[in-house]
Parts: sequence; C-alpha cells; structure tokens
Amino acid sequence: MEASDSAPLSGRRAQAARNDVRILEAARAVFVADPNAPIAAVAERAGVGISALYRRYENKEDLLRRLCADGLERYVAAAEAAIADPGPPAAAFADFAHRIVDENTHALTLRLAGTFESTDELRVVAARAEELTAQLLERAQQTGAIRTDVTSEDLSCVFEQLAAIRVGDDERTRELRYRYLALQLDGLRGPQASDLPGRAPGWQELSQRWQR
Repeated sequence: MEASDSAPLSGRRAQAARNDVRILEAARAVFVADPNAPIAAVAERAGVGISALYRRYENKEDLLRRLCADGLERYVAAAEAAIADPGPPAAAFADFAHRIVDENTHALTLRLAGTFESTDELRVVAARAEELTAQLLERAQQTGAIRTDVTSEDLSCVFEQLAAIRVGDDERTRELRYRYLALQLDGLRGPQASDLPGRAPGWQELSQRWQR
C-alpha cells in the first residue's frame, strides 16, 4: 500500500521542514534590513547551525533566489485567491492589496533586486504573477471599481512605495502602511478625477532591475 501524500513527515524530515521555514523567515528579516549581511547572520537569527543552512542552500546567492521565489509564490497565491473570490471585484481587489501589504513581498524588490543572478524558473513565476495581476486589474476595471488608466506595472510601484514605509516598531509600520494603502486605494478607484501624467512603467523597465 502506497503512503498517502498527507502522511506525516518522519522526525528528521519534519525537523528539516521546520528549519527551512525558520531559515526563510530569518533570511527575509536579515536581508530586507541589510542585503549585504553575511549568511551566518541568517543562521544565527533562525537558531540553526551554519552546517544545517548549507545543507539546504549552497551559498548566499542560492538562499536569496529561494527567498525571492518565496515572495513571488506568496504574491501568486494572493492573486489567485482574489481572482477566485466570488464577491464584488472591488472588495476582492482591496483584500488582495491588504494581503500583499501584510506579506511584504515588495520589500524584496526594494532590497534584493540585482543582488543575485535570476533563473528561468524565477522568470516563469514572475511572468505568472504579472499575468494574474493583469487579470485581477482588468476585472476590477470592467466593473468601474478601478480607474482605467492604471496598469499592473503601476500597481507594482504602488506596492513598492508602501513597502518602503518602515519605522522602528513593526506594529507602527503596519499601521502606517494600512493608512497609506487606504489613501492609495482611494486614488485607484474610478472614475478618475484627472489624467495621470507620464507613461506607466513597462514590464521590461521594471524587470531590468533584477539584472546584475
């Protein structure tokens, strides 16, 4: 009889899975604060030995790529959930925006862009994120919930602006990000009161920042 996919992990595998979660959480905190921090700082924050970290990640660049992939996967999950939401598109879009702010995915863009070599796998997930954002935005625009001159690339820059808000206290940072997200959502809602100046950024324009 074959083992079920939902069968509990063995003790060693379960510990490795817990370590991986701790390592990624620690890496996010360490490298968002200082992209130049040594990989040993991640092991120390995660409470694991440096050998345990190196068994999972070959080097710092490998860990940075996995951290970026984790951020993209969280973004994709949030976008898929919003698209599947049967409720009003305006509410689904607002919930999506709040989830992205909570996940802090765009802090990785601000801090890690250009610090490692990207891969085809990362580019595929990034393209999926872009595709889902465009679908979510189009649905909201079709119902008049979002102004029609906003692009998915505009949204990426909006999320980066919110991720740039950082004060010493995590709770206060979250409070301020919610405050300015509410302001941004008001500005995104249609119909627009005035035309936006300049051209929206393009996909290539934003993605080139990931090149070394």
